[in-house]
Amino acid sequence: MFTGLVEGMGRIKEVNRAGEDMSLTIDPLFSMPDIRVGESISVNGVCLTVTSVKGASFSVYVSAETFSRTTVGRLKIADEVNLERSLRLADRLGGHLVLGHVDGVGKILKKEQRQKSWVMKIGIDEPLLRYIIEKGSVAVDGVSLTVNRCTNESFEVNIIPQTGRETNLLKSKTGDLVNVETDMIGKYVEKFLRRDQDPRAGSRTSGIDEEMLRKHGFGE
Repeated sequence: MFTGLVEGMGRIKEVNRAGEDMSLTIDPLFSMPDIRVGESISVNGVCLTVTSVKGASFSVYVSAETFSRTTVGRLKIADEVNLERSLRLADRLGGHLVLGHVDGVGKILKKEQRQKSWVMKIGIDEPLLRYIIEKGSVAVDGVSLTVNRCTNESFEVNIIPQTGRETNLLKSKTGDLVNVETDMIGKYVEKFLRRDQDPRAGSRTSGIDEEMLRKHGFGE
């Protein structure tokens, strides 16, 4: 589990593909002491397991499932990625709870500077938008951000100068793809409220309406 507060960036040193699987070797661009084989590291928001360590560099394994659901498969040598080591129980939770289990890929529709900050508009598929709310939290390439506003097809976030310096977000361009992880709390709440529905009905429509909320004690 992570906080979405990126520790720094790393540079892709090697990319090795084996069928639908892949391994990456990464050079951290900041001090990451005591990296251990088996620990989890968030790479652009994707929770990956360290398989080997050599000097300051470390390698991670990417499964076919991760390959299919994230932008990791698009990484190439010399690309810079956001890195965060897993949360320790004694750490401050400065961002929000991030699992590193990416929900889907979004597309940067607009990137605009406003004063010293930048506003980024990201388009994603409608099934994921229902978990994104104004002033809620979302992880974009592993960065914990506050949602400024939402539409039926996109959401906007603000990138302050500190976040811009410590992550790769401002290096991205309009049209680039990013990993998006929505707040897990919304997904659990929806699953709980839908527990009386037929599980075979699918999940494209939430089934949550005023009648259902009242049935479960909301709005009374």
